[in-house]
Amino acid sequence: MDIGGSITQKLLYVQQNLKAPKGQYNKFGDYHYRSCEDIQEALKPLLAEVKAILLLTDEIQQIGDRFYIKTAAVFQDTESDQKIVNIAYARECESRPKMDAAQITGSCSSYARKYALNGLFCIDDAKDPDTLNNGADPSGSRGSSPQNTTGGSRTGPTLVQQQHINTIRKEIQRTGAKEAAVCYQYKIRNLQEMTIQQFQAAMKIFRQMPDKMTEENYQMTLEGIDQYENEMPFR
Repeated sequence: MDIGGSITQKLLYVQQNLKAPKGQYNKFGDYHYRSCEDIQEALKPLLAEVKAILLLTDEIQQIGDRFYIKTAAVFQDTESDQKIVNIAYARECESRPKMDAAQITGSCSSYARKYALNGLFCIDDAKDPDTLNNGADPSGSRGSSPQNTTGGSRTGPTLVQQQHINTIRKEIQRTGAKEAAVCYQYKIRNLQEMTIQQFQAAMKIFRQMPDKMTEENYQMTLEGIDQYENEMPFR
């Protein structure tokens, strides 16, 4: 099929017709997600239709004392050589048990590439570490605070009580997780903003986490790296 038209029209066609199912599964978070490879595989027939190519390039940048992978996803029209570029960054973690430096960089690159593709092709990734079955308002204004519903008319999800917060903090202490990471996971400023649905999802994860994740009780193999790119929750 010859789509023709400008590069923006071709990109619009790809954005509207791209179907990239979430074919991967994360056992810790109990959710399905799509990998960078899943997106690329789904793109190939559409790129052929519109006569365009996709280029992905990585660049390592040091900012302060940390290293970042800067990925450029380039949608290039083969008929005009025009291109549209989207940039994404991912920060390398300082260390991961059972992973060498090459694996850490590779995992970071895969993460940055996926989000560069997400931005370029308008893929709404409601998974990943950004959202985790968190019971958010389906109207979906991200970053807004949920409303308490104790008494009066219902204006939003029900928030946790102090006993729920105490339970979460006990699990944080047991597993060595970070409270700030739990809050980031659910896009809340503090535990007081957590909803009951988010609490239940978090406890489901905590129940699968061993005491104080250490190198001795955490295993990672090269074969599992793509499947568990977000394998350590709340870290």
